[in-house]
Amino acid sequence: MRAKCSPCLPLAIVAVLLLLSGCNALNPLCRSARPAPVISSLSDSTITLAQVQQGFLLTVNGKDFVAASSVIIDGKTLSTTYQSSRALQATIPTDLMSGPGSAMVTVHTPGGTTGDLGCSSGGTSHALTLTVT
Repeated sequence: MRAKCSPCLPLAIVAVLLLLSGCNALNPLCRSARPAPVISSLSDSTITLAQVQQGFLLTVNGKDFVAASSVIIDGKTLSTTYQSSRALQATIPTDLMSGPGSAMVTVHTPGGTTGDLGCSSGGTSHALTLTVT
């Protein structure tokens, strides 16, 4: 006796995939969606004002970076060099900070070119603090 394939099984699989649509890593329908970046550390979390005035090269470490990701300090997008999916570099411009204080560092990845319904793409990381003494 030959087993029958249930016509409901493909529909159940599609329903599960649609429920996972916000989770790009698990949803194969989100082919071209970019993950939101995650930052874990800065090459230096405390630098001197003299280093800023010399144009300090900051490395941002984390995961899910892409070539289009940008380092942002206090809302100003910096020219960013993609090192790998785990590291970005940006030179802090001399005019960014005029004195000691702290600045919030984030990474932004623009949305990808996904046309898939319900798939999130790109985003902005949480912030880490850069202290200038």
